[in-house]
Amino acid sequence: MSLRRILALLYREAVQGPKNFIFIFTIVVPLGLSLALGLIFGTFFSGKPRLGIFDSGSSQITQFAETMPGLIVQRYTSEAELRTATARGAVDVGIVLQDGFDQRLLSGQRGSLTVYVWGESLLRDRVLIGTALADWLRALAGHESPVVITTSVLGANSDLTWQQRLLPLLVLMTVVFGALMLPASSLVSEKQRRTLTALLVTPVTRAEIYVAKGMLGVALSTVMALLVLALNGAWSDQIGLVLLVLLLGAILSAEFGVLLGVLVKDINSLFATVKALGLLLYAPALIALFPVIPQWIAQIFPTYYMVDPVIAIVQRGATLNDIAPHLAVLVAMIVALAAGLRVVRER
Repeated sequence: MSLRRILALLYREAVQGPKNFIFIFTIVVPLGLSLALGLIFGTFFSGKPRLGIFDSGSSQITQFAETMPGLIVQRYTSEAELRTATARGAVDVGIVLQDGFDQRLLSGQRGSLTVYVWGESLLRDRVLIGTALADWLRALAGHESPVVITTSVLGANSDLTWQQRLLPLLVLMTVVFGALMLPASSLVSEKQRRTLTALLVTPVTRAEIYVAKGMLGVALSTVMALLVLALNGAWSDQIGLVLLVLLLGAILSAEFGVLLGVLVKDINSLFATVKALGLLLYAPALIALFPVIPQWIAQIFPTYYMVDPVIAIVQRGATLNDIAPHLAVLVAMIVALAAGLRVVRER
């Protein structure tokens, strides 16, 4: 194979790429879904209630709130700013702590507390903040609670928000669809327009065409996957390791895409085949959505070994040693699929 010819073919693919709706789809859909998930699940199904505070003094209530792990606390510099933030939904509940509030409470005087509530906030969040506020006031006044409540969180993924649970599916869709469909649709389109035959008349070989088309899919899907992680707040300090896993996953997907492009005759058949394989491709992410399903079932599917290491790194802080077995399986599948592609090419 000639590197110069591969680069020339890659340039041709990159220039013609924006004319292909799959190319646009690969860029627009992951970004659109990331923004939608951030708006929907980050606001309406947030795992933590959001409390806004305007403290004109130095109330201990603010300290109690900021040390409570189950809340997202935002401080504001004026009551008007807090009121505006609550009205637009930046926080679920806003409280105003006037100067001298603690002293009045400690001296036994009856004080008043201004509370703003966002009308579209979840009842669950209002109750949690209200209960916490009552506990803080009781503690500040020096009254001990007659009951000690012990809370146990049950379920393997019960500490994850829906946005975090949906991240594997979003990463899989970005990597698999982009790296698979771009080379596959490009090859099928070349065959239908008979430009593939014209290319093969030149010194260019089939292997060089496959590599160039696969490289575009790998590059674009990897970049989009990194953007998806960043938009969903899943950026990691081990970004080099994340990039390695995404590249390997994209290479495996691109090889499968090239294989489909070689075997499938027209674009309709290609979409029908990908649709039929949808469950096989996205099953690991769908299983991760529901912790009641035995998670070992996901290991049956090949795409598990490309998405689980990424999620393990960005959500659980896994290291190279932790994901090494998964990477070994991923590399073995890449080698096996490359051998299969060679056999198909020779035939």
